[in-house]
Amino acid sequence: MKITKMSVMVLMLGLFLGSCAKEEEMAAATPTLYARLGGVDAISAVVDEFIGRVAANPDMARTFKPLLDEVGAQGASSPKLISLRNNLIDQIGEASGGPQKYKGKDMVTAHKGMNITTVEFNSLAGNLSGALDKFSVPTAEKTELLTVIASLQPMIVGK
Repeated sequence: MKITKMSVMVLMLGLFLGSCAKEEEMAAATPTLYARLGGVDAISAVVDEFIGRVAANPDMARTFKPLLDEVGAQGASSPKLISLRNNLIDQIGEASGGPQKYKGKDMVTAHKGMNITTVEFNSLAGNLSGALDKFSVPTAEKTELLTVIASLQPMIVGK
């Protein structure tokens, strides 16, 4: 059998394409954070728990007073509360690789004038951590999500 330059190139191309296919198979086999969190239903449950924790958190009284006042007057049907809940579900869903698309304001605009402090931001992160713990979210997924949230801090604190 005569080995030609063309046969070597065909063999190399076959090996390259085969290795690309294996990489794609491995990537497809690794579930997204969204899937590992349990999808939209699990994220929704965590968001509901998180909102309840924030509402009861005395560190957040100043920051969320207008929202808390509206919820006090209108209850769970408060348009601001419904919007916040849906935006949080979409934001976490999108950030974790799910099909949701966050349609809310960018983080700087959304928090402009709130003057959220580092202490308040960390308190919010603690509320989210507690909500994740309530639903026994494994440490790896919890850490991955909290890391995504922590990356938003420069766009939220002090705005």
